[in-house]
Amino acid sequence: MHEFTNTLMADPKLDFLKAMMMGPNALRITEEMASHLEIKPGSRILDLGCGWGLSTLLLVEKYGAEVFAADFWISPTENYERFQTLGIADRAVPLSVDATKGLPFANEYFDILFTVDAYHYFGDTPDMLPSLIPFVNKGGYIAIAIPGIKYEFGDNVPEEMRPWWHEPEVARTIHSLAWWKDLWAKAEGIEILDIREMDCHAEAWAEWLASPNPYAVGDIEMMKADGGKYFNTIQMIAKVK
Repeated sequence: MHEFTNTLMADPKLDFLKAMMMGPNALRITEEMASHLEIKPGSRILDLGCGWGLSTLLLVEKYGAEVFAADFWISPTENYERFQTLGIADRAVPLSVDATKGLPFANEYFDILFTVDAYHYFGDTPDMLPSLIPFVNKGGYIAIAIPGIKYEFGDNVPEEMRPWWHEPEVARTIHSLAWWKDLWAKAEGIEILDIREMDCHAEAWAEWLASPNPYAVGDIEMMKADGGKYFNTIQMIAKVK
């Protein structure tokens, strides 16, 4: 399943890819989620919350997709320069987008809306998914992969997780598969095809923790405390009707 990712990660000439991680390895997560979609050469994809473009790179290089790489925090100029270095600047369009303020695209413009390790920051309200559906054509897909937990903690946060759950942003954004399934079930105009824990969770996290990113260093103690008991990576795929 992860032949493309394994090849890239093993190439010493592309060690800079490891420095492009902004969380659990987006290359690996993207490759697994994309394997559940029908992506054809020339498919128009919105990579929403693309970060430094690892997901964009895979969608362009492996599938030949036309990708609109949108992020709120990373400057389009910075990503354009990165895409030039990667040799994908002719097939990846860098944009600055705040999904909470609406998307600057025509209705039914995309074949797929794809987002890795970003949606939980802005998609945790009943209104967000319905606001995105119109931008995907009928029969197209909305595919999302996010960090999650195996069950809702509520007021009973496990002792070993409490040092990290005191931050409101963590408690607000990290939820269980059942919580997300219930939220998505409220949206009209889609058919939920797949909600699951992803197989690549442990490997994607291990690669992130081994990266030079200072935030990864900060996550080491958290994942050591977790010990595989609580965290997972959640994949959600819906088809637009």
